[in-house]
Amino acid sequence: MFKNALLTSLVWLACISAFACGALGQNSAAPEAAAGTEMARHEQEFSSARIEPARMDRQAGIAILFTGTHDLHYYASPKTAPAPGFELKVEAKSGAFDLGKAVFPKWQVITDPVGTKVEVYAGDFTVFVPITAAKAQAQAGDADVEVRITGITCTSLLCLPPFEKTLQAKIDWRSRDSWNQISFEAPGDTGAASPAAAEPSYSTWFALTLAFLAGLALNIMPCVWQVLPIIVMRIVEQAKNGRKQSMMMGLAFCVGILLFFACLAGANIILQSFYDRTLNWGDHLRNPVIVTALTLLMVVMALFMFGVFTIAVPSSIASKAGSGRGYAGSVGMGFLAAVLSTPCSFGILTVAFVWAQGQSLPLGTLAILVIGLGMAVPYAILTSLPGWLKRLPKGGRWTDLFKQALGFALLIIAVKLVKAVPDASKINLLFFAVVLSFCIWTWGTWVTFGTKISRKILVRGMAILLAVLAFWFFFKPELVDWKDYDRAVIESARAERKPVLIKFTADWCTNCEVVDKFVYQRKDIAALIEKKDVLAVKGDTTEARQPATVDLANLYNEPGVPVTVLLLPGREEPVRLHGLLIGEKLKGLLEKLPDKK
Repeated sequence: MFKNALLTSLVWLACISAFACGALGQNSAAPEAAAGTEMARHEQEFSSARIEPARMDRQAGIAILFTGTHDLHYYASPKTAPAPGFELKVEAKSGAFDLGKAVFPKWQVITDPVGTKVEVYAGDFTVFVPITAAKAQAQAGDADVEVRITGITCTSLLCLPPFEKTLQAKIDWRSRDSWNQISFEAPGDTGAASPAAAEPSYSTWFALTLAFLAGLALNIMPCVWQVLPIIVMRIVEQAKNGRKQSMMMGLAFCVGILLFFACLAGANIILQSFYDRTLNWGDHLRNPVIVTALTLLMVVMALFMFGVFTIAVPSSIASKAGSGRGYAGSVGMGFLAAVLSTPCSFGILTVAFVWAQGQSLPLGTLAILVIGLGMAVPYAILTSLPGWLKRLPKGGRWTDLFKQALGFALLIIAVKLVKAVPDASKINLLFFAVVLSFCIWTWGTWVTFGTKISRKILVRGMAILLAVLAFWFFFKPELVDWKDYDRAVIESARAERKPVLIKFTADWCTNCEVVDKFVYQRKDIAALIEKKDVLAVKGDTTEARQPATVDLANLYNEPGVPVTVLLLPGREEPVRLHGLLIGEKLKGLLEKLPDKK
């Protein structure tokens, strides 16, 4: 039913891009205080770590103290971790010390869901990093130490995404004699697998069967239910053309599913081969770009279901292409169904996927494709038996109403996807979705089949231009680093003779949006704010009780927004800029300020 090959290509390219970008950018850990950093959390299970200076026997060093619940565990051995590189790793560095290799405690042995004995760390335990030498700067006082912790955590039910965390602390080398004494039993060789784990207790065929069953389970995931009615309607339509056509369309749908898993396997090969990283299940849905693209795709598909536009193919092309365009639509729907299954597919699917990553690349690639095969098989069977579908009621007005009702279901999916978009982009995404819908409505209804070619070009050209301009308007990134309104911060900056620019705005203010886009999105003005070391403050007056709203009326005696207030050093009265066309005046004021030191 949905036959837009262009949209199919866009989704494909967007997902491949997200896999590479999302996986490479994921888990970038910001340094945190050594008081305690959360490593992982799932419901009531958690684990955190902190740094303390310590002594082990006579050796001074750094103790990384892990605390947490016992069901959340780390993997101790690369031989039994879900994939190579997923075992717990602790690496320390410091400009003031030479640090040795981390010493891990003796592991615990647990039995995983498939019966394998694995070595893990869980609950409270300590890792020790010895200080092998202290440099001259260590004698001066506090010295910075940084610890990087990587690995993956699992519970008895599921595995969480791999993590990378960075801890920082200051160590006073002069007080080393009073450091806490620690001790624990260390294994003789943490890199060797225990005898119980030397050989897996299940075969490759068992694991591939598990992968196939995991793929079958995707068809009953709640995330797929929302697109199943569309899939059923496609199959019903295909059945009208006979068994051969139904089978071919069904196979095209299955190819779309397998294509998605082939993208996963390809991305996994690239990341493991060139970046020594593994692909995490659902990475693409953690990428705002992909979620935004899928949201807009759902809106476009809903408009198609409402009949706002159709996809017409010239008869000269159709006679040559036959049903090829239908195949492209089926491939696209299969790909989309696989994409939308991913948010709900943790648990057994994660186990199968992580197992696949831990194998050789050929076997791992086969296992990932088997997951896709498991998802595709039910559709292949259903479309090969169109006689079952002929028992359904004949088409008529009910099919049109059902199709339009599916449009509302697609809008619900779009709203659900919007929840995953960062808060700063949600409103802009909704605005753009409305403009895009208007452009598509213009494209599909302002011209007809018999409209002159010149008018078609004019109308549809304007629709494309409007969509491009709206995209630029709503998705242009912020160029100014705005700080939240805080009178104390503003007064402190003024005491330091630092210029302050306050942009009073509100979410319901349309003119404020115009000022944002055409004044503060100007590169020259943003560069001047940075160059002149101006404190840029966003005064949000959306609600009556917000501090910026109160000060706007009582402190600055302004009746409404938008208004920009510029507080200059040595000048008691603020400069007030009203209206929309304030760009050049603001630029002139900023240029007169001295450059930052």
